[in-house]
Amino acid sequence: MASRLVPKVNSKQGGSPCKEKHVVLLSPVGRIEISGCEMGVHEIKLPKMSVLPAGAESSVSCEESQGDKEMPEPLQQCTAWLRAYFCEPGGTERLPVPALHHPLLLRDSFTRQVLWTLLNDVKFGEAVSYKQLADLAGNSRAARAVGGAMRSNPIPIIIPCHRVIRSSGDSGNYGGGQLLKEWLLSHEKLQKEKLQEEKLARP
Repeated sequence: MASRLVPKVNSKQGGSPCKEKHVVLLSPVGRIEISGCEMGVHEIKLPKMSVLPAGAESSVSCEESQGDKEMPEPLQQCTAWLRAYFCEPGGTERLPVPALHHPLLLRDSFTRQVLWTLLNDVKFGEAVSYKQLADLAGNSRAARAVGGAMRSNPIPIIIPCHRVIRSSGDSGNYGGGQLLKEWLLSHEKLQKEKLQEEKLARP
């Protein structure tokens, strides 16, 4: 079996409290709030919206609007990764996944197993059903638990819970709202098609 890249998860050393830093990224879908420390990214908060910003499908703007001047490396890596995700097709494959430092990702649990499996196995432009993800995570009867894991995912987009859909093909629920989930799936489909066209056009 081929070895897989396992993103670095840092645990608190000596129990010292984190010095949490924050950054806001202005993306094609609105303000994305990122928090973390030197040990890793704590959380990504997506905008809640009923209507996507005008021109979001074609927009490639993605910039930091505010944040701590001295940003820890995991936050720098996270903002670079998200910029690539929105603005540069395929760019995320060449960038390191930032270290993650949320309690849910430090405890050994089925939820953690599901989230790691999703991050490792479900690639850009792909989608899986809750049952398929349960199978991949080693428990084919745990589709309902997979749904719970998606709801509690603290690092959306990087851990791509938007790629998990219902067996019927319906997009299903999403923490950022169904509209955002459908936009992300559409964005990935379009970007993947562009990448394939570019490959075919090369001499």
